[in-house]
Amino acid sequence: MTQLQGKVAVVTGASKGIGAGIAKSFAAAGASVVVNYASSREDADKVVAAIVGSGGKAIAVQGDVASALDVQRIFSAARDAYGPLDVLVNNAGVFAFGPLEEVTEAEFHRQFNINVLGTILSTREALKYFSPLGGSVINITSVVSTHPTPGTTIYAATKGAIDTLTVGLSKELGPRGIRVNAVAPGGVATEGAAQAGVLGSDFEKELVAQTPLGRFGQPADIAKVALFLASDAAAWLTGERISASGGWR
Repeated sequence: MTQLQGKVAVVTGASKGIGAGIAKSFAAAGASVVVNYASSREDADKVVAAIVGSGGKAIAVQGDVASALDVQRIFSAARDAYGPLDVLVNNAGVFAFGPLEEVTEAEFHRQFNINVLGTILSTREALKYFSPLGGSVINITSVVSTHPTPGTTIYAATKGAIDTLTVGLSKELGPRGIRVNAVAPGGVATEGAAQAGVLGSDFEKELVAQTPLGRFGQPADIAKVALFLASDAAAWLTGERISASGGWR
C-alpha cells in the first residue's frame, strides 16, 4: 500500500488498541509515524519495533495530550524527526463506565481533559506544523456519542463533544486546506476493553447480538477507515462522521 507514501502522521494514544492499529496501518501505507503514548513506553516501543521491523518509519514520543507543554513537545519532536505534518489522529482517550451515582468530579475532569481538551490542544498545536498544502485531522469518537447506553454518561458526553468539534473545526480549518473528520467505533477488542471486563462479558454478548455483522470489532477494522480518511481518496470529505461499528446502532 502506498496511499500515504511520503506523508507524516502523529497518532495520539498509539501504544495499544485502536491507536496502535492505526499507527501500523499508516506506516504500512508509507507514512512516517509518531507513536504518542502517555505512560506505557514499553508498549509504544513494541509498536515502533513492529513498524520498523516491517520496513516502516516510526518513533515513540511521550506526552500527556491534556498538557499544553507536553503537546508542544510531541509535535516539535515530530517536526525534528520527519518535517512538516500531514495527518493528525486524535485517538488518545479514557473511559470508565458506571451508574450516575458513582460519577465523581475527578473522573469527570479526567475524561473531559484527555478526550476533549486533549483533542483541542493537539489540533491547535498541529496547525503550526501542517504544510501550506493543508492536511487531515481524524478524531476518534464513538457510537455512544449518539446512542449512549446506561453507565456511559460521561464518556458518551465527551464523544458528543468530539462530534461537535469535528463539524465546527471542519468549517474553521477548511479554508486552510485542512480536512477534519471523525470515526465512530462500536465495540472493539482492545486492551482497554479487556481491562474494563467487557471482553467475554454478557455486555459483549449483547453488543454482538445487536451487531448486524455478528462480531466485535478489531483495531484493524477501525484503522482501515482512518487510512481512507487520511488518504487522497477522501480529499472531498470534511466534517463527516463515519460509523465503524459493524452496523451497531
